[in-house]
Amino acid sequence: MWQFILTGIAVLIGFIFVLVFMKFIGIWVRARVANTPVGLLTLVAMWLRKVPPALIIDTRITAAKAGLLYETDPLEAHYLAGGNIAHVVLALIAADKAGIPLTYDRACAIDLAVKGTGKTVLEAVRTSINPAVIDCPGGGAKIDAVARDGIQLRARARVTVRTALDRFVGGATEETIIARVNEGIVTSIGSALSHKDVLENPDHISKRVLERGLDANTAFEILSIDIADVDVGQNIGATLQMSQAEADKHVAQAKAEVRRAAAVATEQEMAARTQEMRAKVVEAEAQIPLAISEAFRNGHLGVMDYMRYRNVMADTDMRESIAGDTDDSGGGGDKQH
Repeated sequence: MWQFILTGIAVLIGFIFVLVFMKFIGIWVRARVANTPVGLLTLVAMWLRKVPPALIIDTRITAAKAGLLYETDPLEAHYLAGGNIAHVVLALIAADKAGIPLTYDRACAIDLAVKGTGKTVLEAVRTSINPAVIDCPGGGAKIDAVARDGIQLRARARVTVRTALDRFVGGATEETIIARVNEGIVTSIGSALSHKDVLENPDHISKRVLERGLDANTAFEILSIDIADVDVGQNIGATLQMSQAEADKHVAQAKAEVRRAAAVATEQEMAARTQEMRAKVVEAEAQIPLAISEAFRNGHLGVMDYMRYRNVMADTDMRESIAGDTDDSGGGGDKQH
């Protein structure tokens, strides 16, 4: 019985060994032929750790053929971290051929940094080898700026950059480069005395922008800034002056309206005072008959005196009437004459 059991176990182990051998024999032979040997147990361990052995071995073979030999453990570690080992190895090969210093750890860090952004570490290395061109502000638009003489200029720039691999991890992206270049162009145009100076020497803008060190703390190194196009826009200064003059006119009109309202109020107040004084005169005149009656009663005024007073008043009214008629007739006579 024990012999049958031992024989069955041996047959099962042999069968499992044959299955493992058949599963990994192709990869094992491929690694051996490429002079990058790896043990069968290592392949089985990769499989148990859910790491594709074919990917690891093929990537290792690619690196070895390019003169870069890496052990399987670093490749497995980067794969388990969620990285793309194929792009990492290709980026290392490209950097080595171009003479760019790039370590495996740095390449892995860059690969993990760009994960989810739609970019790869291979693109970063290629940009470092072959500089890329960034349009500012992008999308075919132009940057609006106003010179000191009030004329608006609309400019478009092309920025040539290459990847700074030593600052790629943690460095600012293309959006920061575009924003800084836009700011530099606006500042340079705004400091120009005349828009004609900018049109005559647009290269002065690029020189001033480059002097500002816009690539600091970014993942890129700015090689050149070229002003692709400059157009003349509106006369912003004149527009602002017209707006200011219109605003001043409204303010002056408002102040004049306040003064007019104050004058009208003063006129109404004086009219009210005039009516008040006339009322006082009428009141005072109303006291005259009372005073005459009092004088009669007290014996200070006689009948003859009163009649003389009445004659004087009638004579005065007649003179005033004659004087008024004379003025009218004189005016009429002048008109007839």
